[in-house]
Amino acid sequence: MAANEGPAPPAAPAMSELKKRVFSAIILIPLALVTAFAGGWPFALFWLAAGIAMMWEWTSMTAVAPARPIQIALACALAAFTLLLLLGMETVWFVWLALGAVVVALVLGRTQRDRLWAASGFLYALIIVLVPPIVRAHPNLGLVGLLWMFAVVWATDIAGYFTGRALGGPKLWPRVSPKKTWSGFLGGVVAAAIAGFLVAWLAQRLGWMQPFSLRNTIMLSMVAAVASQLGDLGESALKRHCDVKDSSHLIPGHGGVMDRLDGFWAVSLILGMVLFITWMAG
Repeated sequence: MAANEGPAPPAAPAMSELKKRVFSAIILIPLALVTAFAGGWPFALFWLAAGIAMMWEWTSMTAVAPARPIQIALACALAAFTLLLLLGMETVWFVWLALGAVVVALVLGRTQRDRLWAASGFLYALIIVLVPPIVRAHPNLGLVGLLWMFAVVWATDIAGYFTGRALGGPKLWPRVSPKKTWSGFLGGVVAAAIAGFLVAWLAQRLGWMQPFSLRNTIMLSMVAAVASQLGDLGESALKRHCDVKDSSHLIPGHGGVMDRLDGFWAVSLILGMVLFITWMAG
């Protein structure tokens, strides 16, 4: 009897952590979807809040100094970007504002290290502040493109977690993230392909505009799944570099906003680059 009782205690914390993750998801996912359907100001403000939180976590983890002046200045700059976006200002305004924010980070930073971490944290958060609202307002992407992003990232995360736990096997990158496995990685890619296909198929059935064919959507979904998991690994590498377990404790069961949005950030980066290249090409 005593021998069988040994492994029992660790199971409770694991289950408790899973319950926290589920509870947080029940709150955050509907909020993200409601604002996505609403679009406009509610959606932009939702992602502004996420971007400011990510910048705050980044600068806190990397211990930039002086912390508060830098964080407040960069938060104001991110808010200004959202305002420009909602007002439909010309691209040149965004460029000048980005350069100004980077200059502010470089001026306020106490050392070269502080300046570099502050500037990179601002640029990191800017992706989340700008890309989702741009996708939502895009005439060829809109709500369908945004729902595709959600579906692919969520499917990758959920399938990767449960497939990895169920199948185990060789580790993906043990030095950076010891719990992630190749089985979880592949499970996430397959799930993302299915989720992306279902979103595109349903949009087609409802007569909604969709920019890509079903075949191309499946291929893009698999690429996005890889990017999502690389974003997760990149954030894990940063946390190891900073010697922290979580980016913060804002979201029960998930840690911080960076912990929750690292994969979505990577997909946003890729989609933002595609949109920028398309815009440059006319």
